[in-house]
Amino acid sequence: MSIALKLTGIGNSVGVVLPKELLVRLGVQKGDTLYVIDTEDGVRLTSGTPDFAAQLEVARRVMKERRAVLRELAK
Repeated sequence: MSIALKLTGIGNSVGVVLPKELLVRLGVQKGDTLYVIDTEDGVRLTSGTPDFAAQLEVARRVMKERRAVLRELAK
C-alpha cells in the first residue's frame, strides 16, 4: 500500500491528515496514539506500543526455540 500524505499547517505546527482507509487499517480513531519507529528502510507508523512489539517478538522466538518444553508443560 502506498499513500501520499500532504503536510498541512495546524496553528504553529505541521501535521498530516490520515485518510479513513488508513485509519481503518491501523485500527485507530480520533484521540488514539500512533507511534513512529525508526527502521532500516525509514520509519514505521504503528498503533501498537514499540515496547510491546519488541516483547512479543522475544516471546515468539522463545516459544519457537522451546516448543517441546512448552508442549510438556501444557500436559
